[in-house]
Amino acid sequence: MPVQREAILKALEEVRKAKKRNFTQSVDLVANLTDIDLKKPENRINETVELPHPAKKQTRVLVFASGDLATRAQTAGADQVLGREALDALGGDKKAIKKLAQTTDSFIAETTMMASVGKVLGPVLGPRGKMPMPVPPNAPIDNILARQRRMIRVRNRDQLNIQSKIGSEDMSDQELADNIQAVISRLESRLPKGLDNVRELGVKTSMGPIVDIERK
Repeated sequence: MPVQREAILKALEEVRKAKKRNFTQSVDLVANLTDIDLKKPENRINETVELPHPAKKQTRVLVFASGDLATRAQTAGADQVLGREALDALGGDKKAIKKLAQTTDSFIAETTMMASVGKVLGPVLGPRGKMPMPVPPNAPIDNILARQRRMIRVRNRDQLNIQSKIGSEDMSDQELADNIQAVISRLESRLPKGLDNVRELGVKTSMGPIVDIERK
């Protein structure tokens, strides 16, 4: 069944009625799937989607780089830049690595550092779907950072449900609706039977209840 934009906007209107919090909440799209055999690898969703509108609550991006690329990444506004020495210092510090994985949304790594990043952080970042995007030393890091802040990961792993952050409550309903439609479009193209494999769709804030998006 198709998903009408009017239904998305109506659900967002209901979401706004939930109890206000003293922080800016994220807004999540929730999809419950059906009639999918997750034992087949091709039916497991693990996609990156570029949203039309980045969240005003900025995505936190960490860059592993050295030399000129590290300098340009700092100038371009990377939230954190770690060189080889800092990466080596993380080795064996599981607590620090887990904290990094929890507090960082997206990772970028200079290609010459990818092997080391994989060795040190791979066991933690891999299962979370957060392995770094490799870039060459001469990469246009400012453009890459801007794009990464628009990217989200949509994945279900071994469960028939997906929950993806598509924005924050300080964004307009029109912007949030655009982002929701981008994710729905990707799901429709990726699922074996398109939206027929989506049993329920809903939207929620971090602390709020799920509001169903009606489908006709």
